Amino acid sequence: MPQIAPYGSWPSPIDAALAASHDGRPDNVATVGDEVWWTEPRPDEGGRRVLVRLRPDGREESVLPAPWNVRTRVIEYGGRPWAGAVRPDGSLLVVFAHFPDQRLYAYEPDGDASPRPLTPAPAQDGRQTGTLRWADPQLRLADGEVWCVLEEFTGESPTDVRRVVAAVPLDGSAADDRAAVRELSDDRHRFVTGPRVSPDGRHVAWIAWDHPRMPWDGTELLLADVTRSGTFERVHAVAGGPTQSVAQADWAADGSLLYVSDPGDWWQLDRLRLDASGPAGVSPPTRLSPAVDEEFGGPMWTIGLQWFRPMADGTVAVVHGKGATALGILDPETGQLADAAGPWTEWAATLAVRGTRVIGVGASPRSAYEIVELDTATGRARVIGSAHHDPVDPVYYPEPQIRVFTGPDDREIHAHVYPPHSPSHSAPADELPPYVVWAHGGPTSRSPLVLDLEIAYFTSRGIGVAEVNYGGSTGYGRAYRERLREQWGVVDVEDCAAVARSLAGEGTADPARLAIRGGSAGGWTSAASLTGTDLYACVTISYPILDLSTWATDGTHDFESRYLESLVGPFAEVPGRYRERSPINHVDRITAPFLLLQGLDDVICPPVQCERFLDQLAGRGIPHAYIAFEGEGHGFRRADTMVRALEAELSLYAQTFGISRPDVPRLELNT
Repeated sequence: MPQIAPYGSWPSPIDAALAASHDGRPDNVATVGDEVWWTEPRPDEGGRRVLVRLRPDGREESVLPAPWNVRTRVIEYGGRPWAGAVRPDGSLLVVFAHFPDQRLYAYEPDGDASPRPLTPAPAQDGRQTGTLRWADPQLRLADGEVWCVLEEFTGESPTDVRRVVAAVPLDGSAADDRAAVRELSDDRHRFVTGPRVSPDGRHVAWIAWDHPRMPWDGTELLLADVTRSGTFERVHAVAGGPTQSVAQADWAADGSLLYVSDPGDWWQLDRLRLDASGPAGVSPPTRLSPAVDEEFGGPMWTIGLQWFRPMADGTVAVVHGKGATALGILDPETGQLADAAGPWTEWAATLAVRGTRVIGVGASPRSAYEIVELDTATGRARVIGSAHHDPVDPVYYPEPQIRVFTGPDDREIHAHVYPPHSPSHSAPADELPPYVVWAHGGPTSRSPLVLDLEIAYFTSRGIGVAEVNYGGSTGYGRAYRERLREQWGVVDVEDCAAVARSLAGEGTADPARLAIRGGSAGGWTSAASLTGTDLYACVTISYPILDLSTWATDGTHDFESRYLESLVGPFAEVPGRYRERSPINHVDRITAPFLLLQGLDDVICPPVQCERFLDQLAGRGIPHAYIAFEGEGHGFRRADTMVRALEAELSLYAQTFGISRPDVPRLELNT
């Protein structure tokens, strides 16, 4: 018989340390010979990312010991940071980006030598000018090179930057001489992905785009010939454009070029065949994906994402879906699509293929992300690495509800609702639970339907969670994500509020105990909700944008420096809109207590925004707390940071909602 106790006061075995230790997911999957390799986070090791190999006997083994951190900062959000191959003599070679200095290193995992640098060291005087970063490496053993994205800072402003496709010698000659790096493309485009070389080695393709477009607005698929000397010539665009987003490209075994783009409402898979008599040297595109309202791609927030991989038999492994995702095998000749059987409802945009095997990263509402292998010959899928193990009895996990709510103008709003749940406790019959609305970051992103111990941390204590995929989210077509065009701070705030009000109106949530939380763009939505509505009893804001005007005028990194032109409008044309929507200009409207969390090393949403926001708030008598974390950037990666942040958030809710929680440190609220 469950014990009766107020919502929010229930005991739970899912503490903050447990939730923090399971934060993040495996990524960047590839095969090296017959082995499967990937990167994974280690919150308990200062947040470093580790390169892991799966031995033939099933043992998982770290390739590089601490303090090596396999992660790149290209476009700040990073991208694929490593590549590996088997040499003709059978030895292994790995090239990777090391996060602290952003140099490329070469390493022989089965040898005795330490990693050796391939690219120059950063300046010792702390200047940004001349800083080099690297991403999306492609090994070219026969040429003795690695081809990749080169990002070079040409000045001290965050937007003084150029990017090209470049070749780095594997002999280490570029470690002391920048001139040894060959630039393969020019810098006419501000952003590029790594090159993909055709099976015969004669052609190369990559994706490029320019400000003010973001990669989900419009990109170009570029094609070039590779000369015998290893240079590119006859560069021309073969797909994409200002209003068409090419998200990924790769070559099939027959020499055709496959790519994902959205000339209509959905990212779909197309094929081009090289044809010298056709326009731009290619045949007209052929649609390969079936005629369904689903996405076969997504937003390119990092460099080197993979929603599909061609297979040797001509079929294509694809990640696809609407809202949730599936892993399938597409037969281009028949259009048939067969999905992998299993519990996984979400697949990350990283795939590897080897023979008849497809390797991906899947998760479900009952399991965290894990490495899954699909054998296309048998149709069997199984977990082979980073396997999910329940750290507590799974009866403490929440059961999500996939909901569609109605917002202003009768628009649909997609959400995942996680009611409070405990096997040992229930609430009095006459009590309604508190609920926290979670606004995801991006905002061109979405909340996946997966097991998240941070959500379980709250629901197992009796606090409900509603993840809102507000207008602007991906997974529901271009029209849905473009609802946010010039409406950021309006549609997202309205949609989150509509979900909260609906939950209260139907008797699911206590209308007096609603909260909202979010980080990055979700932090913006939470802050805009704090200053724009009186719906929420309290708010948690993490690494947010608080002042649109300064953020749009050299106040952030290059990748998003023109993002607001689509989200808000061109600054020169609508400066008043920037001022009116910025939470920093409306602190006089704040009536609810709030918690503000910030990383001091954040260059995307710098801490100065939080500091100025708090200066404006001084003396107004609003209970609040500000916690700044040294060594953390945009998004928290260290276990101790995440523990303190979660416990502080729970304390805020306990104090605001009138809940007794003596098991967490009391958050001191200032006025």
